[in-house]
Order: sequence, then structure tokens, then C-alpha cells
Amino acid sequence: MRKLMIAVAGTSFLMAGCAEMGDGGPEPAPMADMTPEARGPYVMMAGASDLYEIRSGQLAQQKAQRPEIREFGRMLVAHHTETTRQVTAAARASGMNPPPPRLMPMHRSMMRDLRQASGAAFDQVFLRQQATAHQMALDLHSNYSRAGDAPALRAAASGAVPVVTQHLERVRQLD
Repeated sequence: MRKLMIAVAGTSFLMAGCAEMGDGGPEPAPMADMTPEARGPYVMMAGASDLYEIRSGQLAQQKAQRPEIREFGRMLVAHHTETTRQVTAAARASGMNPPPPRLMPMHRSMMRDLRQASGAAFDQVFLRQQATAHQMALDLHSNYSRAGDAPALRAAASGAVPVVTQHLERVRQLD
């Protein structure tokens, strides 16, 4: 129960950070809905989520103490590279020309925390972040697959749901 309350509190805190994006460039206007139904915000958030998973997975391969967490990191890189490819292709099929994904401020903060952690503390921080990030991604893709404004992107979101669900289940097993 305590882990669930921490995850819910963490999700609320992190979702506030989703309202901003960028790597030093202009920040888009804050979004009230963290599970948008419009193609632009969805593509931006899905790309940022995947990029965080790829980069944190690469870091886990280098720093995780437990071999099964290093393996999970490899899986994250492979799967989220593919979901990025699928969402990008669907965005193009929907008439968009999406820019390359960029981390949001919350993702940059999470990556900073991961880089600073070492040993068993890295494994704990990584798993805690993965639980929160994957729950947010599941909410994002599930909502867009049901109510999104572009059929090709709805299909890509539907395809991402089982992948993200699998990752969330694996995080719970590893925790």
C-alpha cells in the first residue's frame, strides 16, 4: 500500500512537470490534460516518454547492480526505439512532420537523479522511476488509443499499450 501511495504521489508530482518541454528552446504552452486527445501533444509526449525510457535503459545497462535490471534496460531500449519509430510513422501518415523527440524537464530531472545514484541505490531509483514513468505512458497511450483525433496514431497508441503494460508488470516483479 505504501508503494502505491508513493507511486500515486510521484505520478502527480511528475505529471505537473509534463506541462513543459524542451532542452533550452522555447517552451510550449502548458497543457492541462496529461493524456491529450490531440495529435500534436500526444506525439510530443509519447516521444519524450520513449526518449526517457531509451536513455534510462542505456544508463541501467551501465550502472545497474542486478543483472536482471541491466537486461530490463536492454529491453527498454529495444522496445521504446520501436514504439518511437511506429508513432513517428503514424504521425507522418497523419499529415505531421514531427521533430525528433526531446526530454521534458521532468525527464531531465529524473535522468540527473539516475546519473547521481550508484550501487544498490541506482537500482532502487531506477525501478521507482520506471513504475511512475510507465504508468504515465500507459495512461497516455490508453487514452489516445480510445479517443485520439488521428486513426493512424490511435493504432500506434493501441500497439504501445501492451508493450508498456508488459514493462510495468516487469518493474513490479523486479521491485
